[in-house]
Amino acid sequence: MEERIIRPEPADYREWPEEELWERFAELAVRIVPADKGAFERCGRRWSHVAKPLGSLGVLEEDVQKLAAISGTENVRIGKKALVVFCADNGVVEEGVTQTGQEVTAVVTANLTRGESCSCLMAGVAGADVFPVDIGVACGLGPLGSRFPLIDRKIRKGCANFTKEPAMTRREALAAVLTGMDMARALKEEGYDILAAGEMGIGNTTASSAVTAALLSADPAETTGRGAGLSSEGLSRKIDAVRRGLLLHRPDPCDGMGILRAVGGLDLAGLCGLCLGGAAYRIPVVLDGFISAAAAAAATALESHVPEYLLASHVSAEPAGERLLSFLGLKPAIRAGLCLGEGTGALALFPLLDMALEVYNRMRTFEEIQIEEYRPL
Repeated sequence: MEERIIRPEPADYREWPEEELWERFAELAVRIVPADKGAFERCGRRWSHVAKPLGSLGVLEEDVQKLAAISGTENVRIGKKALVVFCADNGVVEEGVTQTGQEVTAVVTANLTRGESCSCLMAGVAGADVFPVDIGVACGLGPLGSRFPLIDRKIRKGCANFTKEPAMTRREALAAVLTGMDMARALKEEGYDILAAGEMGIGNTTASSAVTAALLSADPAETTGRGAGLSSEGLSRKIDAVRRGLLLHRPDPCDGMGILRAVGGLDLAGLCGLCLGGAAYRIPVVLDGFISAAAAAAATALESHVPEYLLASHVSAEPAGERLLSFLGLKPAIRAGLCLGEGTGALALFPLLDMALEVYNRMRTFEEIQIEEYRPL
C-alpha cells in the first residue's frame, strides 16, 4: 500500500493586513544569525583525518561542513528530505516570451499531486517527499491526486504583466515570502532535515532574468536566456520585455522585496521566503538552478546571512547562472547542463550528499588503520 505523506500546514497569510505582515516578517528576520563557524571547522578537521586524500570529495566536503554549521554539530546526519515546489503563473507571458501557455502550469501542478511529474519520479529515487504549493496558479487545476496533497496558499490567480504594472502589490509579495518562510518552519516541525527548492510556472525564467538584472545592476541581455527553449526571435522579445519592465519600475538593487514586487513572481517570492525560512529555522535549503538562485539572491538582499544556509546543487545553463552563484558565494556540486526545473537539480544533489556522509561518518581514520595522514602541501 502506498504511504500517505503528511501534509504540513504553513500559516495562511492571504488575508493579513500589510502592517501585520511586516510585523511578522520582522519577528522572523531577527532569528537569522550567522551559522555555527565552530561546527564548520570541527567538521573540517574530521574530514582531514578520514583515510582518503585531502579534499578528494571536492565541493561535497564543503557542503557537509555547511550542514554542520547549520545544525550546530559536526555529527552530521540527513534523515527526512523534502522538495517544496511553488507553483504560480506570470503575467509577462502576454509578451510572447514562452513557447507554451499558462495551462501547462496547471497541468504540471496537478501531476505533482499524483506523483507523476519529473521531479516526483526523481524524488522517489532520492528518498524525498514532495510538497506542491499553489501560490498563484492562474488556470483551474482539475482533478488532483493524493500521493502528494496540494497545499493551497493561492494569493492571486497569477501575477500581473510587469511590462505594464508591478507584478504584485507589496502586500501580496510579502504574503508570498512569509508563506515560503513558514513552509520551512512547518517542515522542520515535521522532522525534515533538508529542503530542496522547486518551482513550476510558465514565464518564470523571464521574471528571474528581470530580478537578476535588477539585483546585479546588469544589462538584461546578460541575464536573459532561452528558458525552456525559445527561438532567436523569441529571445529578443524576452530581453525586450525584461528591459521595458526595469525601465518602467526602476527597482532599487538593495530592495529585495521591492524587486520581487515590481518584476518578480509569486513562485519566486515563495522561494525567496523558503531561503529566508531555512536561515530563520536552521534547516538547509538546496537551490535548484537559475530561478531558485535568483530568489535566493533577493533573500540575500533582505538578510545577508542567508547564503550560509544554502547549498548549490548545480550551475544553470542560463547566461547569469554562474554570476548568481558567485553573488551568493556558493559552489555548485554538479555541472551537467541541467535545465529542467521543478527542483530536479536540487534532488540530484541528495544522493551525492548521502554518499559523502557515508564516507564522513563511517570511513575509518588514518590513525585507526595505522597509516600516516596526508598533509597539506
